Amino acid sequence: MAAQTPSHIRIPRFTREVVADRLTEGYWVEAADVDGDTRPDLLTHGFNLGEVYWYHNPDWRRELVTDGLPMPAGAHAADISGNGRPDFVVCHQLYGATGRLDDPDPEGGRIVWIENTGKPESGTRWERHYIGRETGMHRVRVGHFTQTRRPEVLGLPIVGAHHVHGVIPVVLFSPGNDVRQPWEKRVVDDGHFRLIHGMDVRPNPLPGCEHLDSVVIASEEGVTWLHYDEREERFTRTHIGEGETSQFDHTGFKGSGDVTVGRIGDDPHAYVATMEPFHGNTVAVYLKDRPGAPVGDTSWRRVVLDVFGDPDEHGEGPGHHILCADFDDDGDDEFLVALRGPRPWQGVFYYKALDIAAGVFTKWRVSSDSAARIAVGDFNGDGRLDFATTAYKVDKYYLAEEAKLAVFHNEMDLSSPA
Repeated sequence: MAAQTPSHIRIPRFTREVVADRLTEGYWVEAADVDGDTRPDLLTHGFNLGEVYWYHNPDWRRELVTDGLPMPAGAHAADISGNGRPDFVVCHQLYGATGRLDDPDPEGGRIVWIENTGKPESGTRWERHYIGRETGMHRVRVGHFTQTRRPEVLGLPIVGAHHVHGVIPVVLFSPGNDVRQPWEKRVVDDGHFRLIHGMDVRPNPLPGCEHLDSVVIASEEGVTWLHYDEREERFTRTHIGEGETSQFDHTGFKGSGDVTVGRIGDDPHAYVATMEPFHGNTVAVYLKDRPGAPVGDTSWRRVVLDVFGDPDEHGEGPGHHILCADFDDDGDDEFLVALRGPRPWQGVFYYKALDIAAGVFTKWRVSSDSAARIAVGDFNGDGRLDFATTAYKVDKYYLAEEAKLAVFHNEMDLSSPA
């Protein structure tokens, strides 16, 4: 880490606005313009009550989207209906009665999309439509992974039906002519991944396939880029790195827990940042041995930036989410790390590359609130990217104290030269 920050670097400054205090539960947050007024709102849910809400920007009035959704986990806001309004794709019914990682519900892992009514102030529930299921489903992302005509949902289970460390499939769901009917499922990768926890959707790095989406996966195998090769009509993989392995004998976890990809200048895939391993404590970046080279035409080296505390009695650390964005508007991505706690390993840290070739970053703490997930958007319309967090408050895993949903407004002076 750099001991001194160069004068040309914009120092991050964020002002917290509490959207909701004393949360009963907290797990997920997404930013999306629900009501079409050009300002991003917040879509949130916990893990146990089965209730999904949206918060109206700027007064943050809360509206219930749906309830009775058993154990909602990963989600993604995207326009499924094609009417220009963001809907909400959610996977749910993850675990059995114990709520433990080693007890996935054999009938669960269901995916639904919740249709935005277009009348967000009517007080009516949004309508749910079934997509499909796969045991252990934990993360979903909407994109165009094999074609651009219709949206597709890529689904990543966290564990298999038989063992925490068993192999798990990556599945792709594609709609027919009616998106409100169950979608077709196909396994696009089977046998290469275990204990998947995070992913980041990025443009496909394969030459000639840049119009498609691809996904970078954080799993027990480390970091892997999964992409569709149109010429071969199949999914292929690029392995970036093996992740954290030194803790395995003590914790039972290895590899990577969450992942994001950062741009530097003209290179949209300049580095990969990770939180490692599963629910881990280690922040690392992967850097190209040949800066600027295509993703698959270079080897990658791993640089550890931080280790936040020791694993607890369950083998878990405080880290849960990580994502990249250009907060200081200089053309380079920074990344944020969400720590659920306990203190002092709680809040959000902001990392800025000082010398990407040498793997030198500097960091600041920009929040002290427990953070399960981070969402990014220009919430006040001032042209600067802000971020929002929700606390990690999940039974049988971690219960944050003073749990909050909050927006952090970017106060950096972007008019001054960087």
